[in-house]
Amino acid sequence: MTDPALAPEAESSGAAAPLELLPLAGYTVAVTAARRSEELGALLDRRGARVVHAPAIRIVPLSDDAELVAATREVLAEPVDLVVATTGVGFRGWLEAAEAWDLPLREHLLGSRVLARGPKARGAIRGAGLVDAWSPESENSAEVLAHLLSGAEGPIQGRRIAVQLHGDPLPDLVSGLRAAGADVLTVPVYRWVLPEDTAPLRRLVVAIAARGVDAVTFTSAPAAASLLQVAGEEGVRAGVLAAFADAVLAVAVGQVTAAPLEAAGIRTVQPERARLGALARSVVSDLPARHPVLTCGAHTLQVRGHAAVLDGRLVELPPGPMAVLRALARRPGVVVSRPDLLGELSGGGDAHAVEMAVTRLRAALGAPVVETVVKRGYRLAV
Repeated sequence: MTDPALAPEAESSGAAAPLELLPLAGYTVAVTAARRSEELGALLDRRGARVVHAPAIRIVPLSDDAELVAATREVLAEPVDLVVATTGVGFRGWLEAAEAWDLPLREHLLGSRVLARGPKARGAIRGAGLVDAWSPESENSAEVLAHLLSGAEGPIQGRRIAVQLHGDPLPDLVSGLRAAGADVLTVPVYRWVLPEDTAPLRRLVVAIAARGVDAVTFTSAPAAASLLQVAGEEGVRAGVLAAFADAVLAVAVGQVTAAPLEAAGIRTVQPERARLGALARSVVSDLPARHPVLTCGAHTLQVRGHAAVLDGRLVELPPGPMAVLRALARRPGVVVSRPDLLGELSGGGDAHAVEMAVTRLRAALGAPVVETVVKRGYRLAV
């Protein structure tokens, strides 16, 4: 970025300032979120990414659900010693639903110690006029369990503990407390189901298997599990797992979200804090780092998802030339034969198709970075 102090000199010279290369330019990033997907998409778009929206889940509120009514009445049957609020929207929704049913839930919880899993849950607790007793730095249910089992809130044996669920049954937290002798009351405020229109998600899993996207973002464990489920239904689960292993970056907002992916053997990148802004910054820091900047004679070259960066300039490429460049960049300086390059072209064809793709690639780049090795093939000039 140009130093503002140099701006007057640049103006007086009449030189045009080069366009700033956005960090995610040339990459395609998928957003699987149901809530706040537009916000996350905007964060990625502003950084230059081509954003694909494919909601993997939708939230079904249980405000009129008999299961939530029954759970609330069970909580009200006797005093509750401890309450774990896992999400702000869920805890608020529970209180609002109880009020609509004329059930005195808020008053009943005034004598309880209410623990918040994170700052949004803490805000909902305070907004209801209740006192948040404690919350973990990690915003992780595992730390909540460790805190309770440590005795910091007193003995667990025989205590009544209400746990507000957030679409995930939280088996580790619930079973851990029950194993310690607690009477755990689970409150399912809402649940996750597949979106009504699953077509975008089904297109996404096929695109992932074909390595047609560069990164996929996840903001909830149910969304991660849903994507893997649909991949299985579409018959591309093995391809999706292979793509995540070598070409597609999986970025999860936190450990809980990453759990279904990690269980399937998918390595994930996670930000230090479970926030959308931090998630976008993780994509910015980790995605370009996967593609080294090569020195090709007097030029620098980075091969991104659907474009190349030549000497700091983004060059959009059609699929054929892009496939050839990607194949050459996998082994810089090594000759790649015409038959091998032909195998990279999705449309097939013959040696002429390879020659045409190379010709178009050279014309688009406008720099001598692709060399012909007579009777052998092509290579990057490194």
